[in-house]
Amino acid sequence: MENEFELIANQLYEKGWCITDHFISDDFRKELLQEQQDILSHGQFRLAGVGKGDNFKVKTEIRSDKVFWMDHTSLTLLQTKYWELMSALSRAVNQRCFLGLRSFEAHFAMYPPGSFYLRHLDQFQNVKYRVVTVILYLNDEWTEKDGGALRMYLPMEEGEEKLDVYPKGGRLVVFLSGEIPHEVLTTNKERISITGWFRDIEY
Repeated sequence: MENEFELIANQLYEKGWCITDHFISDDFRKELLQEQQDILSHGQFRLAGVGKGDNFKVKTEIRSDKVFWMDHTSLTLLQTKYWELMSALSRAVNQRCFLGLRSFEAHFAMYPPGSFYLRHLDQFQNVKYRVVTVILYLNDEWTEKDGGALRMYLPMEEGEEKLDVYPKGGRLVVFLSGEIPHEVLTTNKERISITGWFRDIEY
């Protein structure tokens, strides 16, 4: 696993993003998916919003996903296992990229059929501390006809290039939060992930 962390860190350093399939075992993915389903069934997900603090607003015309934020002070056993993986990845990224990463935050994200998230950056005025975005997809199966691709707008020498990444279970997407605009295209079936951020501040 250590070599995989180094490969991700190298790609992040060289081009600002990385896609890794089969990042976790399928058994672990299924366990995380089941935990997400249990939390959802208990009504603990909430509509996601835009902005931070007093500027936070639910705007379904911009994003229509639901989220459950993990509390780093009271993680479940499965969440702790994932947190430990992210800590190891954060160390590798710090060693290669010198980003001063100091903490991690994450939530389960669920996009119901018909939902989306318009183009945005994860790092903006009120969340400058988000440095690296880390997304792990948990769905059992996914095909292009299911929609829901993460569309990344990659900077080129002239203009930008679009890259559509489908939310295949076990796939990890890592990119610089302040440099890669992206959106979630309309999904045709329930789309599940853990979305997180490496931050340059303490909790």
